[in-house]
Amino acid sequence: MFGLFQKKAVAYFSEQEKQAIVEAIRKAEQRTSGEIRIYIESKCSLVNPVHRAKELFFGLQMDKTAERNAVLLYVAMKDRQLAVFGDEGIHQKVGYDFWNAEVKTMLSEFNLQHYAEGFIKIINDIGEALVTHFPYDHKGDRNELPDDIVFGK
Repeated sequence: MFGLFQKKAVAYFSEQEKQAIVEAIRKAEQRTSGEIRIYIESKCSLVNPVHRAKELFFGLQMDKTAERNAVLLYVAMKDRQLAVFGDEGIHQKVGYDFWNAEVKTMLSEFNLQHYAEGFIKIINDIGEALVTHFPYDHKGDRNELPDDIVFGK
């Protein structure tokens, strides 16, 4: 009975696009101990998307990585808001200028309605920064967080 009233998830990407985004995350993470996750929802429940990204980051327990080098890409599609939130380990290495440049990159792609391409580009950029500062260690590194895209409401 309740199934009749549930909202159907909005399809922002085709299956091929979702697979390409997840594959970009996997490829980036194969070369680093860092972690990248994506959270997409329709509307931002907070005024500031950075605050929402931070709330989700800790809610997803992304701060539990060994080297504090996880990064969350957050987008509220209908509100047209986005943020990139990096844990203290990676933030100390790259700083605000890097994050701001990545947000500008995503915005330029999104303004052209190249959503999947925008995600893949920023995943590759962040992956390179993670490789530079947190290269993969064959002895102890493991995938600490899921690679899938998280879809909120």
